Amino acid sequence: MGKIKEKFWREFKAYWLNVLYITLCFTVFVDYARLILAHHEIKYAHYGISVINGLILGKVILIAEHLKVGQGFEDKPLIIPTLYKSFLFTLCVLLLGTIELTIRTLIQTHNPATIVDALISKISYAWFAKILIVFVVFIPFFSMKELSRVLGEGKISALFFKSRPRPANQ
Repeated sequence: MGKIKEKFWREFKAYWLNVLYITLCFTVFVDYARLILAHHEIKYAHYGISVINGLILGKVILIAEHLKVGQGFEDKPLIIPTLYKSFLFTLCVLLLGTIELTIRTLIQTHNPATIVDALISKISYAWFAKILIVFVVFIPFFSMKELSRVLGEGKISALFFKSRPRPANQ
């Protein structure tokens, strides 16, 4: 029973760390868009989407890790699995965005024929910029995960959150 409880807490912590990072990043994007649009006196507030996407994508990442998605590059330099997973999960964000837009379009119009038009109208320079930003945001996220994998569980958090003795020469 102790191993199950330990595994549960490890998974629980990993999930909420994923959600926190992703939600924080997506919220920054929403803030950025809101501030730019506010300059032009256009209201924009889609904070709920950031939280929902964070919750969903956090779970997708956890499930993908259990299914060993994106593995096969463990023996390569860390940049390879980092960039590969960043790309793979950027595609997941695209898929989640497409699903979200499809559901929102159906709720607003009650007409499935409008979905394709909504998806096509979404493609723009701003859309490509968001995708590029998501990819770049995932690089440090997966870099830390890959470093943790190589160094061993708990080593990265110990380096960041636990005191270390001062070097002898100080």
